Order: sequence, then C-alpha cells, then structure tokens
Amino acid sequence: MITVLTPTYNRGYILKNAYESLCSQTNNDFEWVIVDDGSTDETSQLVETWIKQTLDFKIHYFKQPNGGKHRAVNFGVSKAKGEYILILDSDDYLTSDAIAFVSSHLKEVASNDFAGISGLKGWSNSPRVIGDQDNDDTFIDATNIERTKKGLEGDKAEVYKRDILIEYPFPEFQGENFLRESASWDRIALDGYKIRWYNHVICKCNYLDDGLTQKNNVEMYVNNYQGFIYCTQLSLKTASFPYNLIKIGQFEEVAKASGNSNGEICKTLNIGYLKLINGIILFKTRRIIMTILNK
Repeated sequence: MITVLTPTYNRGYILKNAYESLCSQTNNDFEWVIVDDGSTDETSQLVETWIKQTLDFKIHYFKQPNGGKHRAVNFGVSKAKGEYILILDSDDYLTSDAIAFVSSHLKEVASNDFAGISGLKGWSNSPRVIGDQDNDDTFIDATNIERTKKGLEGDKAEVYKRDILIEYPFPEFQGENFLRESASWDRIALDGYKIRWYNHVICKCNYLDDGLTQKNNVEMYVNNYQGFIYCTQLSLKTASFPYNLIKIGQFEEVAKASGNSNGEICKTLNIGYLKLINGIILFKTRRIIMTILNK
C-alpha cells in the first residue's frame, strides 16, 4: 500500500483539488494522511466531511502546533501505514493514474539499492512538464545528488520507502519552521541510495504566492539560520563545481544579514578566505554562469 502524505497549513481554499484527484484514482490501494500544521482556516471541517463521505480509501487527519512542513512530514511518516510514501503538497493534485502507475513499478525498486521511485510534475494549467524531460515513460536510475549531471532538472514527484524516511528524518531546530528538503534527500543520496526517475507525469502543480517555493529569500533563511547552515554544509559535500561555490556565495549573503563576519563565515563552513571570495563572485554572476552551462 502507498501512503499519500499531505502536510498543510491554511490551504482549505485549495485542498479540495488534492482530495478530488484522490477520489478519481484508478487504483485505490492507498491511504491519505493529512497533517495539519496548525491551520486557522476551515481545513479541519472540510477534512471531517471528507472522512465521513469517502468509502474508496481511508483518510487519517492529524493536527499539530505550527512547526513547519518538515516537522509535519516527520510526524506523518511516523503515522503512515504504507510501505511507500508519496508526499503530495496541499496545493498539488495527482493525475488519475498516479497510484496505478507507481504501484505497477514498485517491484523494480524493491532491492536495497533503491530509496524509491519518482514521476514527473506538470503544470496544472498546461500540458508542459516541470523540467526538461519528455513525458515518455523512460527512466533513469540515479541518486538525488546525481540529478544535475543526469539532466533531471526541476521538481519531481518522489515516492520514498517508509523505512528510508524513518531512518533519515528531517532535522528539527528549535524555534525554526523552515528547512530545505535536501536536508533529508541529500543524506539519503550520500549513502548511495538511488531513485528510479520515471518520465511520466503523476502530479500537477502550481507555485502559489503563499507557498514555500516562493519564499526562498534572505529573510526566511535568516529566521531559520541553523537549518540553513545545516543544508549549506551538506550541499558542500554533494554539489560539484561551480554549484558548490555558488552555495558559498548564497550563504555569505544570508550570514551577513544575520550579522556574521567573513571570519565567522569561513569558520562555519570550514573554508578559506579565497574560496569565500570566489563563492561571492560566482553567486553574484550565477545567472550568466547558468546560461553558459545550459547551452
């Protein structure tokens, strides 16, 4: 069985899209675990109505104090009964064949070499795929940190083994409510676990103004600084040139906004001053560099 796990915060106005997509699945061998991260809107009333009227699959609803998506995911994983977990964001929805497609390929990733399987995400208002892949059902086996060199760009719809997510939970830093997903995904990849990345759209999405994807800014990282340090230190182990230096430059911008000196930055990242300067330069010119690399 697959657990569809949805962390949500004040998304009652759009969560219905996810619910209706689950009702339209051609394979009902799944459960829906909703972790409400302290919503103050009508989410709980909506979900209670759905629980009473839904017969084709089980809905499990949990509410906790607001602590961020990563805490909601950790909690949801602990409650999941499925062997595999598909994290469905509250503003996304599944294609009608998503569960059937994933279920039909799970035996391929049953070995200990794999952490799971992934499909593509597509835009909700167009047939276009997020990333550069074609929706042609081919696949590539790679770790999460090999994605760039394998041409696996853009957000994906990953389905991880529950046991893997239990072993690699998101770190939780006191007083912080945001953490990049790479804090877990890259640790899994560093230990050699692969994902089978299928070129098949299973999830449709938009990036809303109140979503985390739109909030990757300096202020947010300053407010969640310990988690930002953790993810940057991890990325320096996983990213190749020039991306590793660009990460250093991004860290410098946030660290300076947090009141840190160049010496403190070098000490935190365990790097020399020259590497810091190179990182700052590459970060400031990153758009030109990315244009050159993508040609």
